[in-house]
Amino acid sequence: MDRIKQLEKEYAPLNALPAFKAGDTITVHYKIVEGAKERIQQYQGVVIQCKGSGSTATFTVRKISNNIGVERIFPIASPFIDKIEVNKRGQVRRARIFYLRGLRGKSARITEKRQSVTEPAKA
Repeated sequence: MDRIKQLEKEYAPLNALPAFKAGDTITVHYKIVEGAKERIQQYQGVVIQCKGSGSTATFTVRKISNNIGVERIFPIASPFIDKIEVNKRGQVRRARIFYLRGLRGKSARITEKRQSVTEPAKA
């Protein structure tokens, strides 16, 4: 088993992605190849789960498009992910927030996590 993990480390792509978890609002810049042309599409939504480990890890992003919920699963090690931006940090108590699927409107909002800012003491 250790041999498999060692090989995954050696051959894993070295793209530095920011740390995010369920409840965070992120923007995924995804490369789309259409024939000979290549473009980057932005997909912004809430992370509802992170799953797996190593090169097989995936995360699911949910967004509302034209009053229809759309979910997309992205592999962490995908060469098509250009970059990931964390827009907001959400405060949730679960690692998988599938209950968002049944909520509409204001009840589907996620509270933003408060960041503590340490300021130097004035003398």
